[in-house]
Amino acid sequence: MNILYGQLRDIAREAIALLPQIAVAVVVLLLGWGIYRLALWVVAKSLSHSSMRQSLKELINLFTGIVVWTLTIMIAAVIVFPNLTPTSILAGLGIGSVAIGFAFKDVFENFLAGVIILFRKKMRIGDHIECEGIEGKVTQIAVRESHIRQTDGQLVIVPNAMLFKNPLTIRTDLDERRVTVICGVAYDEDVDAAREVIEKAVAECDTVRQGERPIQIFAREFNSSSIDFEVTWWTGSTPLDVRKSRDQVVAKVKRALDDAGIEIPFPYRTLTFKEPLPIAARPDGEEG
Repeated sequence: MNILYGQLRDIAREAIALLPQIAVAVVVLLLGWGIYRLALWVVAKSLSHSSMRQSLKELINLFTGIVVWTLTIMIAAVIVFPNLTPTSILAGLGIGSVAIGFAFKDVFENFLAGVIILFRKKMRIGDHIECEGIEGKVTQIAVRESHIRQTDGQLVIVPNAMLFKNPLTIRTDLDERRVTVICGVAYDEDVDAAREVIEKAVAECDTVRQGERPIQIFAREFNSSSIDFEVTWWTGSTPLDVRKSRDQVVAKVKRALDDAGIEIPFPYRTLTFKEPLPIAARPDGEEG
């Protein structure tokens, strides 16, 4: 008991001796908190008129806080423990960061991918994208993940590393998108006349944009029952714009071809038999 009492007394004596250093360290922490708030205010003021993404502004605030608090805690630790030097602290942080890096490799990978994505000008909030079978509207770009709202209303949370390492299609990068449908007419019809009817029908659709983007009608191939035309035009780039325009164009072209008396053929099949088929006799005795 005497040994334990002596050790507790020594610990208490050392703690009392450290009280001035602890008080100074607390003051340093309070000053650090004030500097942190001031730094956030300066950063917010500097970025208030910037067109930078909100997520990127939040990331800059995060880095600012990390830098200020790291320096503040290092200074406070050196004050409380004079034998602790900044060099030894940095060495400890280096060893710890290696261990943490191995343990949280995927987390840091998504974090770095998110930082790069935030600095890229492409893939904005509201864009419709497709990546690895996931297609939808970008609703949020965070540091580690992005939120994709699919056209059926489901929300998909995608790791940023997936968007960074795989091919990414941005369907709304431009305001217009090209749409193509295939239209077939019978072999008996005049190809040039059918092309004119189709082109006129497409031009009458209000969802088709005709400024610098021409409507293109090309005879594509000799199909089994028809001459196929490749009908191409430009419309809005969102999935809803494309669906509306395709619906209107298909209906308009069908109506125009019907009005012009141009046949859109059904598939024809010709059956050939190597030997003549027997003709069954009817109950009344006649052949049928």
